[in-house]
Amino acid sequence: MGVDRTLAIIKPDAFGSRHAGDILAHLEGEGFRVVAARVLRLTAPQARTFYAVHRGKPFYESLVAFMTSGPCMPLALEGDDAVPRLREVIGATDPSKAAEGSVRALYAESVERNAIHASDSEENARLELGFFFPEAELVDID
Repeated sequence: MGVDRTLAIIKPDAFGSRHAGDILAHLEGEGFRVVAARVLRLTAPQARTFYAVHRGKPFYESLVAFMTSGPCMPLALEGDDAVPRLREVIGATDPSKAAEGSVRALYAESVERNAIHASDSEENARLELGFFFPEAELVDID
């Protein structure tokens, strides 16, 4: 077990339902430390680049449209075994299958409007963090 960093994105649906702060508090309550954050509205080119791994899948265009529909909040998070731990804390993509008390069980509306993104591997976490945050913006917290 070691301290690692990962990326989360509080998605537009969570902003629309005014749960962004609740989700951030939930993540901190689970022991994650925020080492960088910003609120932005993704452009279509940014969303297409970030979600390029899904290009060609049936949900790709609707994902791009959704992620550009309103503000989102990329977060660089730090914690013990951050990548798998965050995946556990946010719950299954389908909120009806998410564990009780998980972010998605509490705040997601559907598979498509699922409140939060989390990196799925350490390699993707490094790539995704770099997409949103230059290394100089990642704060060291003691």
